[in-house]
Amino acid sequence: MKKYLIIVLALIATACKQNNEEDHAHNPDGSHVGDETPRLDYTIWTDDTELFVEFPALIVGQPSKFAAHFTVLDKHQPIREGSVTVSLVKGEKGIRSTADAPSSPGIFSPLLQPTGSGEHQLIFDLTTPQYTDKIVIEDIMVYASLDEAKEALGEAGEDGSISFLKEQAWKTAFQTEPVTKGEIYDVIKTSGVWQPAQGALKTMVATANGTVNFSSSNLTEGMEVKQGQLLLNVSSQGLASNNLSAEVAKAKANYDQAASEYNRKKELYESKIIPKAAFEKVESNYAIAKAEYQSIASGVSGDSKQIRAPFNGFIRSVNVANGDYVEQGAVLISVATEDSKVLKSQIAPTYGLTMENIKGLWYQTETGDWKNISDSDGEILSISKDVEMESPLISVFARVNDIIAVPDGSLTQVQIAMGDGKQTTIVPESALLEDYGNYSVMVQLSGESFERRSITIGKRNGENVEVLKGLEAGDVVVTTGAYQVKMASMSGTTPAHGHEH
Repeated sequence: MKKYLIIVLALIATACKQNNEEDHAHNPDGSHVGDETPRLDYTIWTDDTELFVEFPALIVGQPSKFAAHFTVLDKHQPIREGSVTVSLVKGEKGIRSTADAPSSPGIFSPLLQPTGSGEHQLIFDLTTPQYTDKIVIEDIMVYASLDEAKEALGEAGEDGSISFLKEQAWKTAFQTEPVTKGEIYDVIKTSGVWQPAQGALKTMVATANGTVNFSSSNLTEGMEVKQGQLLLNVSSQGLASNNLSAEVAKAKANYDQAASEYNRKKELYESKIIPKAAFEKVESNYAIAKAEYQSIASGVSGDSKQIRAPFNGFIRSVNVANGDYVEQGAVLISVATEDSKVLKSQIAPTYGLTMENIKGLWYQTETGDWKNISDSDGEILSISKDVEMESPLISVFARVNDIIAVPDGSLTQVQIAMGDGKQTTIVPESALLEDYGNYSVMVQLSGESFERRSITIGKRNGENVEVLKGLEAGDVVVTTGAYQVKMASMSGTTPAHGHEH
């Protein structure tokens, strides 16, 4: 199983009282009340899960109850359903215990009573309705006696870290991510304007003369529509000329006559009674009559020409009023979709940007988040070649295949990547805490232990920031909820603990 980080081991000087109660208490300094059995905790990250487990030092013949905290890394939520089997294995022999359900959301409490001393493997098998995971902790020591455990583990002191309990993290918007290595590019910072993409805007025109009748009284700009939905119709009822019903009837008569003649001449041609030229002329007349009839009759209901939405989207503009008389070709209404847009940015030609050296483009959404056009299979469409005295900038056009819920013509911040990227340490921009131009992040040392660490940043590529100093790949940082951890560090007290052990 791939791990984001090496195992974090912390020794907690505790005193757990042996009684029939399920819960335990903490002294003001964070230590446990009760006996003097040393306690251990480990934190391990897999691709899907964070395990933070606390347990008394394992001693032969002594029962040890585990507090195994399982967190789904996606959205940082506790495991609410499932089972956990913990196994203590040495060589080919071992013992195991299963907790069939969490004792409280995210916390499983299996119990083991070791039978032999020495180094063991501690294995956690997690099974949930969504997925399974297996986590192995190597070199777990089982001691022959309490005195041996105390001598080996010694006393633990305060390490100055920030305590932020799993129960607190689970109840707030919280997320952690591993620090990674990635490519960082030189960027051109500019702005862009949203424009409709080709095919994302459809203008509907009148295909007959008549009076406009809206299908709904609230047919307004911004209204959502579904493909095939009736928007309005153009009625020719009462018109002395260009009457739609009369035109349909006339086209139908011409079509029927042409079809009849076509069928007769086809038989004569196949029997070689008439020449090919005569048949081809009849065939051409038939095709024209058919096309004219289908064009006129398409979308006709009674004496009205129906205008329907060509795709799912929204009404971008309404160009007529209910009851207006329009002639064929008049613009009635336009429908657009937010699923795809073109982003036009402008930069100085001195950057020397070309289709060959442009590496990507980031834009800000309406919520202020950075997104890469490649996230939605977007692409750079073109870079203009010429500039004019009135417009000395060149334009960069990018297609964004994403739902952009802003009006066309709206502005957004843009970063354009160019040149050759370099491999460096990166973190999400959301992890940064800024104080008067100085930056820091909250580093997760273990499941409930954090450290505020000052860093030096470099280039920014959309949502990612280059870290020049202070972090290494594999460190785990808080990307959502860093401010809550900061406030916990400023409170000056350790919150009451609610784990079951």
